[in-house]
Amino acid sequence: MSPHAHAPADEWADHVVGSAMAAMETLAIHLGDRLGWYRALAESGPHTPASLATATGTNERYAREWLEHQAAAGMVTATDDAGIRRFALPPGAAEALTDGSSLAYAAPIARMVAAAATQMPALLEAYRDGGGVSWADLGDDARWAQAEVNRPWFDTMLAPALAAVPELDAILSRPGARIADIACGAGWSALALARAYPEARVTGVDVDEPSIAQARSNAAAAGLADRVEFLHEDAGSLEGPYDAAFVLEALHDMPQPVEVLEAIRGAVREDGAVVVMDEAVAEQPAGPGDDVERLMYGYSILVCLPDSMSATPSAATGTVMRPAVLRGYAADAGFADVTVLPIEDFAFFRFYRLHHPR
Repeated sequence: MSPHAHAPADEWADHVVGSAMAAMETLAIHLGDRLGWYRALAESGPHTPASLATATGTNERYAREWLEHQAAAGMVTATDDAGIRRFALPPGAAEALTDGSSLAYAAPIARMVAAAATQMPALLEAYRDGGGVSWADLGDDARWAQAEVNRPWFDTMLAPALAAVPELDAILSRPGARIADIACGAGWSALALARAYPEARVTGVDVDEPSIAQARSNAAAAGLADRVEFLHEDAGSLEGPYDAAFVLEALHDMPQPVEVLEAIRGAVREDGAVVVMDEAVAEQPAGPGDDVERLMYGYSILVCLPDSMSATPSAATGTVMRPAVLRGYAADAGFADVTVLPIEDFAFFRFYRLHHPR
């Protein structure tokens, strides 16, 4: 929690030091994730520094320093037995840091922060001259972190969330329904839609070629390549009519959101459904904000706004796309209304349905 605005300087200094420690711990989480240290601790721990290094093909001296840091930060437990120090990962931490199927899986967040940190010189330049830093610039750490952190929610929660909205579920359940997933990334959302609605055909589109390649591989591995296709295109390539289209945590990144929504409106039947899932930020800004606001503004200054501004022209939306902003984009794209769907407790997200004119 930030100090009060009128707090003395030493309280603000303590706040800065605490923030710096949190940043260092985040990057240490990234090290443990990418080097396989957390996974080794979860699967074969407790470990000494030597055994952890051997199990993961890493350097013992670095492993020892990282383990001691993790113990100091409360991430691992340490025990001494006859002068031999062993380190263990508690079960809850193991789930959050290594179980990619768990809704608690959070390690990819550290990977995203690391991706942004490596681009700090480019971010500084962009902040000075108004340019940007694209997802392509951020690279695989950002690309796959985004895919991995959302995957368990798509795999586990998307189907029941949509089934709980009868009118939407009926549209998606139409025999031979065509569903579009715009900015589909690695394809986990499209595959979840295909599993939930086995009579539907799903088309995922994305402008990021590595993501589309991975999505096609994921579809083949899931045995769904016959019903799910992935196109390296943008929304303007959609050839309707579609029964439904989804934009899942992506609209705020798009340089031209109105044009994308116009293309979607033209491709989806008037009796179909257009659904946008985006961050569940507050209706109005407030300072200090809650944890969702703090997290989303963090993503915005480091990732989403620079990505959006890497293209010209750009709406420069940023991660914190408040409901009124989305409603404005929808109106400009020719939609008649926007309603919030009764889907709650879906990570940090809110679901909107955009309605065609009647």
